[in-house]
Amino acid sequence: MKVYFDNAATTYPKPDSVAESVYNFIKYNGSNIGRGAYKTAFNAAEKVYETRELICKLFNFDNPDNVVFTKNVTEALNIVIKGFLKKGDHVLVSAMEHNAVMRPLTQLTECGIEFSRIPSFSDGRMDIEAIEPLIKSNTRAIITTHASNVCGTIIPIEIIGGICRKHDLKFIVDAAQTAGAIPVDMKKYSIDALCFTGHKGLYGPQGIGGFVITDEMSELITPIISGGTGSISNLETIPNFCPDKFEAGTLNIPGIFGLNAGIAFINEIGIDNIHKAEIILTEHFLKEIKGIYDLTVVGIESTEERTAVVSVTSSQKDISQIAYALDEYCIMTRVGMHCAPNAHKVLGTYPGGTLRFSFGYFNTNEEIEYTLKVLKSILI
Repeated sequence: MKVYFDNAATTYPKPDSVAESVYNFIKYNGSNIGRGAYKTAFNAAEKVYETRELICKLFNFDNPDNVVFTKNVTEALNIVIKGFLKKGDHVLVSAMEHNAVMRPLTQLTECGIEFSRIPSFSDGRMDIEAIEPLIKSNTRAIITTHASNVCGTIIPIEIIGGICRKHDLKFIVDAAQTAGAIPVDMKKYSIDALCFTGHKGLYGPQGIGGFVITDEMSELITPIISGGTGSISNLETIPNFCPDKFEAGTLNIPGIFGLNAGIAFINEIGIDNIHKAEIILTEHFLKEIKGIYDLTVVGIESTEERTAVVSVTSSQKDISQIAYALDEYCIMTRVGMHCAPNAHKVLGTYPGGTLRFSFGYFNTNEEIEYTLKVLKSILI
């Protein structure tokens, strides 16, 4: 049996429609948008715009032009964070962030920008009461992941969005772990910039991501990449309107076609149904793994406040060796720091890291049972 439990890194398998959509574009269209005065280019442009509309509907946003495509969520976060913050600014950031947020912020400290971490409890839950005392006169934004990629703990972004509105702060959310897996409502949560990737819960291919941004936030961001857009080409300055302002160069149109099919799949199944299926597997795995000698689950116990991610540690065996042993049985997991070192410090798993199991819609109860059986045999 081949078991893939690394869906927090990238979902696999993809719906057949995703591969078909990418293949059909490359084989039968292959055109750039905004560059060609012919039917295939126009058809490609229509599909790209339709994908922007699907993303708007998914995140409860009104303007498809403000959906910007990038190659991944890391690029999206870099564009938003580096283009928004200026010398002398201060931001608050969760203690559970991925390096997609922390490395840009750390780099910006060399340019006179400061950040403070919002404390989290040892199970990954954010200490909400600690937020307002950390706000300074020069604080401009709160940046947070929607859910930890290490332990799955969900951050209460609706509450944080309310705090941002109260203090006139911008709210930037990394939805890499939640887009397509649990509902994300930009209006309800008062989000100014929502960054996402296409290859995880949206079931698209690698190499496509983006961000959704309000008009006001867009005006405050300086593009960090300039070039051809196919619009206002008589000028050598970048256009000041979305999405062109942030989409210089040729887009990954095959990836956008695949993302379109991935979102269509999600809409057909329903996010709530996808989440329910994943949590049923998570609950079963959590219940059974607690009885396995020497494994300790990190993070919050309740599945009401976590995604379909389970990380474990071992006091007796090297978790890397456990991961390699699982691979011998064709069970694929993720081991190590998960590009989130401070999250591991919060969880008490630094520097050893954790062994992470992350479930997707296409996983089965039989795969869970098989993995549990193998784990027991490895740890005897």
